Amino acid sequence: MIVSIVDDDENVRLATCNFLRSLGCDVRGYPSAEAFLDSGCLGDVGCVISDVQMSGMNGIEMQRKLKERNSPLPIIFISAFGSNTMRNEALENGALCFLDKPVNGGVLIAYLEKVSRNLL
Repeated sequence: MIVSIVDDDENVRLATCNFLRSLGCDVRGYPSAEAFLDSGCLGDVGCVISDVQMSGMNGIEMQRKLKERNSPLPIIFISAFGSNTMRNEALENGALCFLDKPVNGGVLIAYLEKVSRNLL
């Protein structure tokens, strides 16, 4: 399963990518929602881990764009600044979960395992 990491904070993106690679995941990192949406790889992605607050398009807008394209991928949102309004909107629109930064690695792994089981 390919996991796409979408985060405009390079340090967070690289750390998340490295963590998931250490677990054997096939990971692709993107510095923005726009870069991810324009990647041409949406059909290959099994799960998206995305920040919510990013410059340009935010994670919630990216989620809407994916739905408009009939690509409702499982999304794990992470945020240091998420409001209850954003959290509720993300979950109502089908996000798998909405986690606060810093993210507990064990919790993240549990959600990825859930996605992986549903893809089999």
